Amino acid sequence: MPLVDHTGEYREFLPADSAVQYLTPSGEAVDSKANYPLPSADRLVEMYRKMVLGRAFDLQATALTKERRLAVYPSSRGQEACEIAAAMCLEVTDWMFPTYRDTVAIGARGVEPVALLGLLAGDWHCGYNPAVYRTAPQCTPLATQLPHAAGLAYAERRRGHPTVALALCGDGATSEGDFHEGLNFAAVFHAPVVFLVQNNGFAISVPLARQSVAPSLAHKGVGYGIRSEQVDGNDPMAMLAVLDAAVEYARAGRGPVLVEAHTYRLEAHTNADDATRYRESAEVERWLSRDPIARLETYLRAHGLLDDAAVDRVREEADKTAAAVRAAMHSERPADPDDIFRHVFATATPQLREQQAQVAAELAAESEEVSR
Repeated sequence: MPLVDHTGEYREFLPADSAVQYLTPSGEAVDSKANYPLPSADRLVEMYRKMVLGRAFDLQATALTKERRLAVYPSSRGQEACEIAAAMCLEVTDWMFPTYRDTVAIGARGVEPVALLGLLAGDWHCGYNPAVYRTAPQCTPLATQLPHAAGLAYAERRRGHPTVALALCGDGATSEGDFHEGLNFAAVFHAPVVFLVQNNGFAISVPLARQSVAPSLAHKGVGYGIRSEQVDGNDPMAMLAVLDAAVEYARAGRGPVLVEAHTYRLEAHTNADDATRYRESAEVERWLSRDPIARLETYLRAHGLLDDAAVDRVREEADKTAAAVRAAMHSERPADPDDIFRHVFATATPQLREQQAQVAAELAAESEEVSR
């Protein structure tokens, strides 16, 4: 049962007055009032490695859109602390429910980089087997994955499995009805879900101030009776500490948790967006100085956990990974147009057969035109 004070307020559910922080933007330790157990040195070093690999992958994927090897790519550059912490806080038996911007988090779950780019390259499927990686397909509609996460977590609890579901979303998703439905269901049925809101400042071009006037997005959880917290999303140590605690809380059967991570989207919404139309370059520059990778690297170096040789090894690994992605995405990708129709229904409907015949006729006509 939640702790109730003499006024009847659910104090346990309230987030901190300001975002939990353990490292300053320059990478120095701060005297935090938060009492979350800190991650071990080994986990912080591994988090640094995964963030560097994720950044290299993200930059390569962005470049591939300019070469028309990807139809679209939503970059998460600058949000690596959120992405990697989301993956590292989970057990292999837990489930992740990502959005279209969470390719780095999916990669940290073990999905091969080329496989997770399949959807964005135009393949008919998500590129990986969700059941194998316990990672749902990337969700493009805002917030629709939140009820899915709540339902799966509830079902797993009914089966007696100690599974936690972690659902990622952005600040724009908190304005959707599915956000309400997901949180309300999870709260009512005590589902072991962690809802991670990556508040990166914009829902495409709509700033947060035009979406909500709540003290924080984390405060929205209180109305559902959900324990909530807000954290500096560019502080890798704080992100991992808070999410570790959130997952432990949910796994212990104490109910869902809402975590708001204050971060920033350094790139445009996607390669199809012109971010200069709605934000100033000075704002981006301010957030560049809060780089989560540089922040953690500074801390690790200061504590003798990282040196030049180790940094060079990680960067070399990241470069090789990015080069492999580039080479694979520049190779020919076999495609069978019938795959679009083959796996829709066990028995194709007349309408589906009609559409399949139409596509076949158009491709045949195009091939005949080319051969002339």
